Amino acid sequence: MARTTSHKITAWEDVSSSIANFQLAAMLGWQDVAQRYRRSSLGAFWLTINMGVLIGALGLVFGTIFGTPMAEFLPFICLGLIFWGYFSQIINDGCGTFIASSDTMLQLPVPFFTFILRTWWRNTIILAHNLVIFPIVLLIFAQFVNFYALLAIPGFILVSLNLLWVAVVLAILCTRYRDLTQIVQNIMQVGMYVTPIMWMPNHLPGKASALMMDLNPFYHLISVIRNPLLGDPGTGLNWLVVTAMAVIGWIVALLFLNRYRSRITYWL
Repeated sequence: MARTTSHKITAWEDVSSSIANFQLAAMLGWQDVAQRYRRSSLGAFWLTINMGVLIGALGLVFGTIFGTPMAEFLPFICLGLIFWGYFSQIINDGCGTFIASSDTMLQLPVPFFTFILRTWWRNTIILAHNLVIFPIVLLIFAQFVNFYALLAIPGFILVSLNLLWVAVVLAILCTRYRDLTQIVQNIMQVGMYVTPIMWMPNHLPGKASALMMDLNPFYHLISVIRNPLLGDPGTGLNWLVVTAMAVIGWIVALLFLNRYRSRITYWL
């Protein structure tokens, strides 16, 4: 039975209530991970093993193709694949967040943004497991992070803010238009190849570099986390674009949620 009071709650009230009761989203997200690996001895670390094998294989292949020293290329592709997997999984999961939670949404008065936070937290737990690979790669090449690594913290916050508003918009759109999910998945697949994940920025000539990086929002998102961990603060343009995306994106997301919130349960 759909709740009758959903139209009375504004988008801001929905989001603020979800954040104030974040423990609910955290519990649901943790249960998702625990249930998925309930009978597994290694749990989510199976994903870490798979990611480690992928990083090693692709690092060896593409590092050899581009003629880049492995000590430089492997940490780069390691962080690139880990964070790209995080981005793409949240965005793809975000498309079906409301659909997957339809039973709960139709029966319990839980703020809608709680389910977005659930998706974010579930994938953040998996990200934490996968990040174990990075210090191992650094130790193999006797490398260490510097003080710029601290910038990865505000970088992660900005990236999370962007992923959350994207998930809100896509969750609403994909609840209404189910075929849009396939389009988003295709965009993310293409995005991986036009973003410096398996290739480095210096592998491209000047004009191509400007087109595929400066105009690529995914490049800026990954740069504010990856670059600091690799000993570089990132460019001012990286931080400016990511910050502007977060501000503008959340304005759009709140307006979107405020307008269509009362219709979501009817689309489920």
